[in-house]
Amino acid sequence: MEATLRSPQTSVDLGQLPSSPEYWRVQQRVLRQFIQGLLFEAVLPVVEETSGPGEQCAFSLTGRDVQGREVSYTAWGARKASFGRIRLTTRPVQRRDANGHQHEATLAGFMAEVVGAVVPAERLPFLMEELQQTLLKDAQSRILSGMPTTPDLTWDHDAWEGWLQEGHPYHPSYKSRLGFTLDDNAVYGPEFRRDIRPVWLAVAREHSRVSLSASLSLAAFLREELGEATLARFRRLLVASARRPQEYVFLPVHPWQWSHVILPTFQAELADGRLCYLGIGDDAYLTQQSIRTLANASRPRRANLKLALSIVNTSTSRILAAHTVENSARISDWLHDLVTRDEAARECGVVILREVLGVAYDASRLAEPQRSLAYGTLGAVWRESLHRYLHPDERALAFNGLTQLAATGVPMLDGWVRQHGVAAWTRRLLEVTVTPLIHLLFAHGIGLESHGQNILLIHRDGWPERIALKDFHDGVRYSPALLAEPARAPSLVPEPASHAAVNRNSYIQTESADEVRDFTYDAFVFIALTELCLCLEQHYDLSEASFWSMTAKVIRDYQAAHPELEPRFALFDLFAPTVSIEELTKRRLFGDTEKRFAIRDNPLHPHRPGA
Repeated sequence: MEATLRSPQTSVDLGQLPSSPEYWRVQQRVLRQFIQGLLFEAVLPVVEETSGPGEQCAFSLTGRDVQGREVSYTAWGARKASFGRIRLTTRPVQRRDANGHQHEATLAGFMAEVVGAVVPAERLPFLMEELQQTLLKDAQSRILSGMPTTPDLTWDHDAWEGWLQEGHPYHPSYKSRLGFTLDDNAVYGPEFRRDIRPVWLAVAREHSRVSLSASLSLAAFLREELGEATLARFRRLLVASARRPQEYVFLPVHPWQWSHVILPTFQAELADGRLCYLGIGDDAYLTQQSIRTLANASRPRRANLKLALSIVNTSTSRILAAHTVENSARISDWLHDLVTRDEAARECGVVILREVLGVAYDASRLAEPQRSLAYGTLGAVWRESLHRYLHPDERALAFNGLTQLAATGVPMLDGWVRQHGVAAWTRRLLEVTVTPLIHLLFAHGIGLESHGQNILLIHRDGWPERIALKDFHDGVRYSPALLAEPARAPSLVPEPASHAAVNRNSYIQTESADEVRDFTYDAFVFIALTELCLCLEQHYDLSEASFWSMTAKVIRDYQAAHPELEPRFALFDLFAPTVSIEELTKRRLFGDTEKRFAIRDNPLHPHRPGA
């Protein structure tokens, strides 16, 4: 694996970055992705023109230059059958001025002349910063990451995580990483594949909030994760500072978080012993796609660490609110128990990567303003490593990796599709991914936020076998009244009112069956499956209609095999005429003071039973 990946460059002349070819290519991607969202979410009026049937559509948006003269920006592509998504080609977006002169558009010009007219003035600078940082960091990544022309299909999933550098396929701020400088990005970005060693702290138990799987002993788990030598070293350090080891719990901290947030914010706690600094850990870790999750490179079977990180990426703060840390093992134990006792789930072979331990500093006991500064900044979740579940002949990669393109422009999955045939391979992929997710929905009443990073496809030489699912501490939704076994539901720590006020989409329980269904539908069907659908159409001529017909058949076959669940099929109707889709672009433009969803035509509806 390591011999296949070229070592990334260590530096680049940052002053030359905005004039590099990579910068201009990335700028066009950011523009296209932003425009796709603006058009799909109907933020701006648009003129659509085609020269004939089957031809590309020209999408033109108007604005005003600094003198108040009309200008237009034009991008080319098509409205797709899948939810009416806009798909733009790689043809550069063009700006036409009042005199009819055309040139390649810039992000800054588009923001000033078009977007500035609709976005509240107080939000425009922050939005611009997100997009500009995405542009700079993605350009830097493409220059420095040292990626091979063609990926090695035998890589394990930890190696794949570094190669999958495309980011979110719909969100325009897909690599903003606000808080990281470009130097930070080159050290901590997953595409640079640098070894990272967390800082370790000891937290006084009375000031901690701990969530431990019922299947584990904390002492035995930490001994297995840290090793006897490291554990003994940490205990000696506590004893040497006149502390009792049994009165503390150990907590890893991202090195960036330590120097930028924890040390400045928790000076008093570090001085009086509520927190104790233990130094750098012995194991090396690799950053995963989510930035704040680290995989153990020294001992891959040890747990992944999800660490609080006070940056913003894809417009979301990457802190770990204490209530989500405290709920982590409770939710994982619940899901694991359901799957273990469920014969149909066992037959699917689905893997629940449990979050077995969570530790957070209890900031609720701090006085203001420190309480607000500390909220969610000091916490960690230990998640099972997929290496513990793979058979010797199995490999895995994140679902969103399937649509990534090599430098040659060929999809990563090309060899697999050509080996097995696009129809056979796609049918099999849909069987192993769709079935367990809809089973959890129909049989148990549980929706999962299964976007492309949270589904790991387990395969044998590219042939899909089963999936692993992860990220449950804030990625589950259900209605207690609609659960198949409500008495088994976990007792959860509720989100604070202050948390709900700033993120209205961050909740687990609801009274609405549609909200449970749409939680799965939005991330999995609207993003993950639609991206795969459009990739297969573009590169392998598998039509959208054929793809959704195949998907619908998997659902119908499941329903035919489980007639006892028929009332649930109507309750969580996957064939409904319309579904509710989160408007990610509007959230960036107008904020999270209200929920922002649009009703869209369901591409599965034409393939419903009896249609």
